[in-house]
Amino acid sequence: MEKPTRFTHGGERPGAGRKPGDGSKVIRIPNRFVPSVESLLAAPLGAYVPNPKVTSQKLPLFSHRVKAGFPSPADDYIEAWLSLDDLLIEHKEATFFVTASGDSMTGAGIQEGNLLVVDRAPEPRNGDIVIAVIDGELTVKRLEKRRGKIRLLAENPAYAPIEFKDGQELTIWGVVTSVIQKIKR
Repeated sequence: MEKPTRFTHGGERPGAGRKPGDGSKVIRIPNRFVPSVESLLAAPLGAYVPNPKVTSQKLPLFSHRVKAGFPSPADDYIEAWLSLDDLLIEHKEATFFVTASGDSMTGAGIQEGNLLVVDRAPEPRNGDIVIAVIDGELTVKRLEKRRGKIRLLAENPAYAPIEFKDGQELTIWGVVTSVIQKIKR
């Protein structure tokens, strides 16, 4: 009887393996996160925020408007079924949420702790409220483009406009499209 051929694996091969100091690192992630991480790695740097697969839930939208003044008789007719995804999110793959901090945007209805819906797809226009990165720090402000100059404006008179000097870096992360305010904790 012939002895089976024995195969060996491994060993040194010229040029194989990671190079010292190449900056790479092996990390382990749960399988459910692999698609999100792969899509993030495949996208151009800073151009995409992956969204996990989200299911939306449609809830009833009653046709009767609720008065903020004197009470009126209730109407229980359901006009439609509404998903907050459909109402608040236009570009699902380009939308993310961020929590507001501080009081510089109270005049625009943005309070401390509000959830901001931010869309990266539209081109920021004059007058839009944007999430901006200035010299590595995040802020939410109103964008002003005038005569070739860009400023970021607070919606609180206690804060001065942010004007940019040569060499100062500004990156617009996205346009704020909605503000979600939770009133009962």
